[in-house]
Amino acid sequence: MWVPANLIHGVKVKDLRVIPDERGYLMEMLREDDPIFEGIGQTYLTACYPGVVKGWHYHHEQTDHFVCVSGMAKVVLYDGREDSPTKGLINEFFMGIQNPILVKIPPLVMHGFKGVSADQALIVNHPTKPYRYSEPDEFRLPWDSPSIPYDWDRHNG
Repeated sequence: MWVPANLIHGVKVKDLRVIPDERGYLMEMLREDDPIFEGIGQTYLTACYPGVVKGWHYHHEQTDHFVCVSGMAKVVLYDGREDSPTKGLINEFFMGIQNPILVKIPPLVMHGFKGVSADQALIVNHPTKPYRYSEPDEFRLPWDSPSIPYDWDRHNG
């Protein structure tokens, strides 16, 4: 498992257990007995086409639990919380088939992701609250917002 050296306050990473056999494999994502488990409001799948950025957004109440189950995604977090000891910190996670991890994203931490594999990236999220259609707990900024010091471009080297 590869994760950033300094994690944003409240962010947790879980190395996922992959159990292979001659039929294929099983991958556990989130269990009730995990130390990071807070409950599940719903589970959904979101697809991201290669090179597409989905971001930025955050929640006031909801904690997200991202797992990339197909392809590869660059998941980026930004801590803009005024009272946080890691205010201004950015975390990048390259997650998916080559790095099977779960990333726990606390409320008020900005997050987004970009498909970085040749095929679409599929991300499963287990948020702690169900989506409220009449009053969503989802707040957005443009993917290229100048208030977040992050460049989504690939940096060749």
